[in-house]
Amino acid sequence: MTREHTPVGASGLEELYPFLYSETGDLDAVLAQVRQSTVDKAHEIIALRRTVLDNDGERLYDCARELARAFAAGGRLLAFGNGGSSTDAQDLASLFLSPAGDARPLPAFGLTNDIAVVTALSNDIGFDVVFARQLAAFGRAGDIAIGLSTSGNSANLLRAFDEAARRGMVTVGISGYDGGKMAELDTIDYLFVVPSPSVHRVQEAQTTLYHALWELTVSALADLQG
Repeated sequence: MTREHTPVGASGLEELYPFLYSETGDLDAVLAQVRQSTVDKAHEIIALRRTVLDNDGERLYDCARELARAFAAGGRLLAFGNGGSSTDAQDLASLFLSPAGDARPLPAFGLTNDIAVVTALSNDIGFDVVFARQLAAFGRAGDIAIGLSTSGNSANLLRAFDEAARRGMVTVGISGYDGGKMAELDTIDYLFVVPSPSVHRVQEAQTTLYHALWELTVSALADLQG
């Protein structure tokens, strides 16, 4: 998966997947390591999701109710991120816009969907403004801005949140590690941090988080509108 920072080298891969570097010729032993590695990672992500729920469960409900009020008033959701977080932002937007089953579609857009806009802004002005400029053009008071980052340090996300706040948008940040610089901003209304140093586990838990946020928002919107 594309990341927001330098990919791990050989030593990092060996730490993540030691069985790939095993010197033993015993296939059964290697397969046992593979199985144990898979089990360990499953336990790790389950525990991390529980931690996020314990830390932010109530705030997640509060955020969903705020998003529901924004949608009920005609607001739209604008999502953004870099690298793998760009893919997640697009997935998040698609989840709201084109849900499966009978769920109500809600207006949502991914700010990295239009590569012509992204590359024009990056080339003509600078990558730091690639999201802020789009929010300035498309965002309006009462809209929702959701930015995703594993590190929380992406400069273009920080500028985007500042721009969204200036325009009176509801701002939601989803980060990893300790929240990074996003945790220092006063322009993010709701910040959810997945406390893990692993990019893989962070993005897995973030996916669960925004799916839960969508379900809670749809439910809260139904309650608002009877």
